[in-house]
Amino acid sequence: MIHELRIYECVPGRLPALHQRFETVTLRIWERLGIRQAGFWTAVIGESNQTLYYLLEWESLAERETKWAAFVQDPEWLKARAETEKDGPIVAKVTNYILEPTRYSSVR
Repeated sequence: MIHELRIYECVPGRLPALHQRFETVTLRIWERLGIRQAGFWTAVIGESNQTLYYLLEWESLAERETKWAAFVQDPEWLKARAETEKDGPIVAKVTNYILEPTRYSSVR
């Protein structure tokens, strides 16, 4: 099992729109495609309160490549993304890390 940490730095004031898109569109598409989320977080204390952090679970890098490619090309996703960004971009920067648990990690 590997995890992918994705960090979305929002355009100022657009975090509510990102939450709305995940809640109403993205998670439903992920469920259909078999993409598993391990959790979502925002910072209460930290550098920015306009950043969303989340983890995805993957069996392998091959699974990630296949399912993520299907997601970014999914017609429903492309339509929803365009619709939710008609007033401008929501996310200013995306950073992602592929994480592998250490032998002493409680999360495997």
